[in-house]
Amino acid sequence: MKETPLSNCERRFLLRAIEEKKRLDGRQTYDYRNIKISFGTDYGCCIVELGKTRVLGQVSCELVSPKLNRATEGILFFNLELSQMAAPAFEPGRQSDLLVKLNRLLERCLRNSKCIDTESLCVVAGEKVWQIRVDLHLLNHDGNIIDAASIAAIVALCHFRRPDVSVQGDEVTLYTLEERDPVPLSIHHMPICVSFAFFQQGTYLLVDPNEREERVMDGLLVIAMNKHREICTIQSSCGIMLLKDQVLRCSKIAGVKVAEITELIQKALENDQKVRKEGGKFGFAESIANQRITAFRMEKAPIDTSDVEEKAEEIISEAEPPSEVVSKPVLWTPGTAQIGEGIENSWGDLEDSEKEDEDEGGSDEAIILDSIKMDTGEVSNIGSQDAPIVLSDSEEEEMIILEPDKNRKKIRTQTISATQVKAPSKKPVKKRKKKRAAN
Repeated sequence: MKETPLSNCERRFLLRAIEEKKRLDGRQTYDYRNIKISFGTDYGCCIVELGKTRVLGQVSCELVSPKLNRATEGILFFNLELSQMAAPAFEPGRQSDLLVKLNRLLERCLRNSKCIDTESLCVVAGEKVWQIRVDLHLLNHDGNIIDAASIAAIVALCHFRRPDVSVQGDEVTLYTLEERDPVPLSIHHMPICVSFAFFQQGTYLLVDPNEREERVMDGLLVIAMNKHREICTIQSSCGIMLLKDQVLRCSKIAGVKVAEITELIQKALENDQKVRKEGGKFGFAESIANQRITAFRMEKAPIDTSDVEEKAEEIISEAEPPSEVVSKPVLWTPGTAQIGEGIENSWGDLEDSEKEDEDEGGSDEAIILDSIKMDTGEVSNIGSQDAPIVLSDSEEEEMIILEPDKNRKKIRTQTISATQVKAPSKKPVKKRKKKRAAN
């Protein structure tokens, strides 16, 4: 999956902010992001967080045959992996140009600078030597991978302990961690990479660029240096031309940053060693801050309970006394009672919408009943012979009363609905008038 390119608006916004010496995360030009180092339960396992960029470092070792041209030296191997978990733009199973460049830079920074004494890794000259493998996994990508990877690699190497061995004749005995204490590696110095991003053809400079700043930068300068201000390696990428004064200025800034990071690494190693000696809890789980949602426990807040009774008495004395008025219950009906005024009883009251629904329902029922009476032609006995015949028109509400004959005992009542035509309803009325006039 290809990474989403920056829009022109975002690009102009970032460049304009850099020109005004402002950064998105509020840092100054030469400020590093916060660095956090946490160690695992095993030796040689650590996680380094540079802002939101996270790198996991793991060191392992095994006994192998040495190289033919270097029979008395151990072997150092570095491997950096960029997985899709860190960023969707990284393709699994294929080495990209960025990955090759980072691996080569790490080897030049750590192996070619002779920061580790490889001769101390020899067990039997020409037969058995230790091979130290450093695996680095990028967990989250937010810019400046090389700085975070170099810190994770050197921290993991300083924290690592290899098993102790003994040689008797041709026999090589390897002891476990329970039989003998593991042996740390012999490290001469700690080289650390510091990255500088250039913008507008070298006009503006930023230290520790994040992911968005890397997209709009014109060039990158990486300087690997130790706390003794010895440059281990230097690399310029993106084809930008730099002046001598710019490189010297960057080297001075790198010397200050490397000294701060080295002091931070040494403090983290000392704290971890102290916790392990005292038998305390250590590991990645213990490094999680308690204030986060993913915390396993919360710190207990100290509470002073010595003067609780005195404070309670003061609160009671200062509080207002309760009212002496006691409400009496009101008996509305047998088996019920009411205390206090309360509110009006709204049980059974219908809302406006419900009333409208009921009215519409009643009118529909009336129309249905009228139609049923019209279809069936119901004949009803009124009981009295003098009862008049009532014919009603639903639209004009006109009433016509006709006197029936005295001999007739059955009277027919007809109710005409409003949906039927008026003409057929008036014809039988006229016929009856003529008949009765003839009589």
